[in-house]
Formats: sequence, C-alpha cells, structure tokens
Amino acid sequence: MQQQSTIKAQRHARALRAGMTESERLLWAKLRAEQLGVKFRRQHPLGNYIADFASLAPALIVELDGSQHADQVEYDAGRDAFFKAQGFAVLRFPTDAPFRNMEGVLQVISEQLRVLADAAPTPALPQRGRERNRSSP
Repeated sequence: MQQQSTIKAQRHARALRAGMTESERLLWAKLRAEQLGVKFRRQHPLGNYIADFASLAPALIVELDGSQHADQVEYDAGRDAFFKAQGFAVLRFPTDAPFRNMEGVLQVISEQLRVLADAAPTPALPQRGRERNRSSP
C-alpha cells in the first residue's frame, strides 16, 4: 500500500512539474542549478505530500501559496507538521511574492539556508598526526 501511494505521489509530482504556475517558474529560475549554493528539487514528493521546492541538505522546503491556501489552513498545518517531523524547515510565500519582490524572497531563503547550515552538526573527522609513535626518539 505504501508503495502505491509513493508511485501515485511521483506521478502527481511529474504532472505538477509539467504544469508549473508562472510564479513557480519564476522562482525555479532562481533556485535551480545551485544558484543559492544548494541543490533544490521542484515538486518533490515527501511521504504523501509534494513540496513546491525542496533542498535535502540543508533540509528546507519553500512553498508558494495561492488563494486556495486560505481555505485549507488545517491541511497546510498538517503538511508543515509532517515536513518538520522529517527534519525540514518550511518557508511559505504568497504566490505573487516572486513577482512583487524576488530579491526579498531570495534573501529570506538565503538567510534560512545559512541558519540551517550553521545549526548542522560538524562531522567529527579523525585527526591525523595527533598520536606520535612512542617508540621513535
């Protein structure tokens, strides 16, 4: 059953990518090809949901909310809770934000990426040369 919902979400995501709104196209032109230093995916399925734009590392989801979102506040809260439970931060912008203030949108996204990168634990790397061979003079 889980596999069927995953396949269904993948098909739906593919259809959404083909039918992106003009606002989504405009923002995607600025997010694609690691222009902000991280890889974003568009219309990316996560569980039973599809994120408009998702960076997997650091874990950030960017959503553009059209007028229908005013009527689905509880649904969006459930989506956000699911995304956050998966370790993602979520940013939401009105669908017209890329037209009105693209630089502001990109600044907010960049700032959130910096916060997430700063909060990520630094991997512990082995320190070479710290131990000397005690048998040497």
